[in-house]
Amino acid sequence: MVKMWPVLLCFLLVKSGVSDVFEDIVEERNRILHKELDMMLGADIILNDTEELANKIVMELKHKEVDFGFQNPQYFNYSKHFFDYKDEVKKSELFKIIRRMPKGAVLHAHDTGILSAEYVLNITYWDDLYVCFKSAGVQFLFAEDTPASPCETQWQVMKNARFSSGNVEKFDAELLKYFSIIIPNPLEVYTDVNTAWSKFQEYFIVTTALFSYKPVWEKYFYDTLKALREDNVMYFEVRSVLPHLYDLKGNHYDEIQTAGSYKDALDKFMMDYPDFYGAKLIYAPLRLVDAKTVNKYLKIAYELKKKYPDFVAGFDLVGQEDLGVPTKEVFKELVQARDKIDFFFHAGETNWCGTSSDENILDVILLGTKRIGHGFALIKHPVLMEEIKKRDIALEVNVVSNAVLKLVEDVRNHPLAAYIAQNLPVVLSSDDPGVWGADPLSHDFYVAFVGVASRHADLKLLKKLALNSLYYSTYPNKDKLVHEFEIRWTRFIHSVVDDHHKVIPSV
Repeated sequence: MVKMWPVLLCFLLVKSGVSDVFEDIVEERNRILHKELDMMLGADIILNDTEELANKIVMELKHKEVDFGFQNPQYFNYSKHFFDYKDEVKKSELFKIIRRMPKGAVLHAHDTGILSAEYVLNITYWDDLYVCFKSAGVQFLFAEDTPASPCETQWQVMKNARFSSGNVEKFDAELLKYFSIIIPNPLEVYTDVNTAWSKFQEYFIVTTALFSYKPVWEKYFYDTLKALREDNVMYFEVRSVLPHLYDLKGNHYDEIQTAGSYKDALDKFMMDYPDFYGAKLIYAPLRLVDAKTVNKYLKIAYELKKKYPDFVAGFDLVGQEDLGVPTKEVFKELVQARDKIDFFFHAGETNWCGTSSDENILDVILLGTKRIGHGFALIKHPVLMEEIKKRDIALEVNVVSNAVLKLVEDVRNHPLAAYIAQNLPVVLSSDDPGVWGADPLSHDFYVAFVGVASRHADLKLLKKLALNSLYYSTYPNKDKLVHEFEIRWTRFIHSVVDDHHKVIPSV
């Protein structure tokens, strides 16, 4: 028995050593995990007691959805195409909460791509609209008399064409196909980026004559502001190519006058809804042009800024980057303009690396852009990520847009996950939500929160994203804006808690 003591003592020491090592590893694991969580966007937000209660409710709902998907990946919505789940998620209790949540500002959306296909269809019921059915599409024009412009078949009064079709429901269903890119089999049809973009651009080509009719233009913008407000957005910065408008009297309106129409519609909206905090314009013409045209654009931008200094925020160039003119090819023209007008450039809306498309990010950083639209390819450029942080340039991320336009198949792989994890200055926006049947902003917040961000990301992330949209806006009095947001946020938090604890009396 005495001889067994050294063996037993050795065993106990070894066991004790193993236990200590195990505890050390567990402690280090927790330390590293918490260090990572402390880096996350929103980690600096401190929740009060009521917010903590609301957070518990929100996270229970989120974990229920995420954990079900983890255990049943075949049913996880966000690995599918957006068209397959966009309506289904509206039934989610978490989606309903996010829709009620004050979301700050929309800083990246294109003016005629925000409202639904059904809204556009209703425009075709307006008086004085003519239609031309072509072999490869349809053409519209508002006019007092039959348009003189060429038509492959013949111009018809839209009302007559609709009701002589014999089936108005079928007629409208066919028209709807031109007013969105939603189709039942997107993965089969939209096989690559160019295919998706081709259909996307077709929407704008078909609808231009509808939207550039001056009365429609002003009503569409008014109703866009109304839709944003109903989606709990309080401020808007709209990108527009500023097309030449027209009316029934044969008048045509240039870019400056088109901006004036926007300003008139905004002023009317602000009179009707003084609890909204306004809108600003980013003049954003097409990028598939030469240096001479860019100079022409810039002259228009200067004139816009001079005439509407409080309404015009700045300048951008838009269009598919892979097929557009690289920023470096008009670098000289833009360098000369950077002290005259602020830039808010699209850049890096591509899944390529080492090409002119993703290197646009570097060029716009050097041009002093205030924010970057999309920045999808930034994840592949660690030095540029550091520059973004150092220069505090916000990334306007549009998750649903990037998925629908084929940059990413499964949003869990969206670079936003890394941007959030590394605390980059991110704002969420929606790009052209009406074209793919999304809400003005709620779908993007919901998909980013449940489908992209960490399972651990909570109410602090949602609040930070909303606050970022205000901080990185061009609104002149940000303290006022944030103060109002905090009031609305507090009201929202109490509603979440109260609704959760509400007792429905038995009958």
